[in-house]
Amino acid sequence: MTRVSREFGDTMQKEAVPAVSADVIFASGRFPNYKIGANNQITDAKDDPKVMTMKEVVARETAQLLEQQKRLSVRDLASKFEKGLAAAAKLSEEARLREAASLEKHVLLKKLRDALESLKGRVAGRNKDDVEEAIAMVEALAVQLTEREGELIQEKAEVKKLASFLKQASEDAKTLVDEERAFARAEIDSARAAVQRVEEALQEHEQLSRASGRQDLDELMKEVQEARRIKMLHQPSKVMDMELELRALRIQLAEKSKRSLQLQKELAISKRGEDRLSYFYELDGSEVLGSYLQIKPCSDNAPELSKCSIQWFRLSSEGGKKELISGATKSVYAPEPFDVGRILQAEIISDGQRITLTTTGAIDPAAGLGSYVEALVRKHDNEFNVVVSQINGVDHPSESIHVLHVGKMRIKLRKGKMTIAKEYYSTLMQFCGVRGGGNAAAQASFWQAMQGLSFVLAFESERERNAAILLARRFAFDCNIMLAGPDNRSHLGT
Repeated sequence: MTRVSREFGDTMQKEAVPAVSADVIFASGRFPNYKIGANNQITDAKDDPKVMTMKEVVARETAQLLEQQKRLSVRDLASKFEKGLAAAAKLSEEARLREAASLEKHVLLKKLRDALESLKGRVAGRNKDDVEEAIAMVEALAVQLTEREGELIQEKAEVKKLASFLKQASEDAKTLVDEERAFARAEIDSARAAVQRVEEALQEHEQLSRASGRQDLDELMKEVQEARRIKMLHQPSKVMDMELELRALRIQLAEKSKRSLQLQKELAISKRGEDRLSYFYELDGSEVLGSYLQIKPCSDNAPELSKCSIQWFRLSSEGGKKELISGATKSVYAPEPFDVGRILQAEIISDGQRITLTTTGAIDPAAGLGSYVEALVRKHDNEFNVVVSQINGVDHPSESIHVLHVGKMRIKLRKGKMTIAKEYYSTLMQFCGVRGGGNAAAQASFWQAMQGLSFVLAFESERERNAAILLARRFAFDCNIMLAGPDNRSHLGT
């Protein structure tokens, strides 16, 4: 049997006390309405001045209920102490049995010694010496047994002490379990009250939502009825007739404007007295932002445009210095916002002969574009759907939709979640209308993000393209950057 020494008892006594505090979970403000005061008394806590939302209250109460459930593990601690007490009782019983066995051994040794003493008187010679040696061994065994009895008495005292300590610890654990159970009941009652308050608040909120929704629906129905009444008073059939008449007037006005523009061109040619070569070609298209101008032959003797050299220029409305539009060498040119209020001129060189075509007046602004841009300026970031036609001058076959972000500090081009280009406004950046490209030129723009990286972007409409250019130049100007097209930066001051 294992010996229970004094050092083992001291160790158990030292380690038993921290084991109690290690397994017990003491409450410390887990619920808002209670806290532990002096002598482990439950006292009311002050209300939290912080106003919490309904969702936060429900989440907090749920977490506290889960923590309170974990606190019930004190029962396991009490069970451990009871097992320890049973083990101590078992050790005490074993010590008692060993004490009884020790008494029996003393009796047996005494009887054995008496038998040897009687045998000693009956033998002689060598056998007598053996008997004396046996008697000495029996006496040594008796001495050892006496020492063992002393050790057993000491072990018995230690076992009693350990049993007493375990019994006291078990009683303390039971007391602690009772206190924790009472505290848990109080917390459960508090949690139930909190859940009830949350349910009442949710029901009240739902009733208020239903009442407000019903009120909004009633107001909306009243507004619809009032709108129907107003519509009936204004006779919708007459309104439709007026809209049809206005549409017909717009069509007639557009035709007359086109005819007037043609007459103005003929009148300007006759006034300038130009050479008969000017009749070979003419500029076709509306002289307004959002359209495009195209050089068309008007004579069978006109040389093919593919064999001619073409260059577009920009003139001020007062007929000042002629500015070359870099890259505008196609038969089609779409005016950009920078051309508004200026006269455009195209020079055609064929077989050493120079033919000059000029717009009848300055390029007019697009209707409603200014107010549209002013509305976009209020936003920090504006998105435009585009299709990338070229990258660094090389045709891009993909027609997938990209998104162009025009922000107050930078321009970014992305496809889905992948960023293609993202650059802040700088002197190396260029953004203007595309110079050439057929009848789609009015919807396309040229963007040079940085040196060696450029894109040709096709927008959804002419309005979106011009708005993006004006918006980018407005934001760049706020950053002290003059944003323009190639070779246009020196003239932005005017």
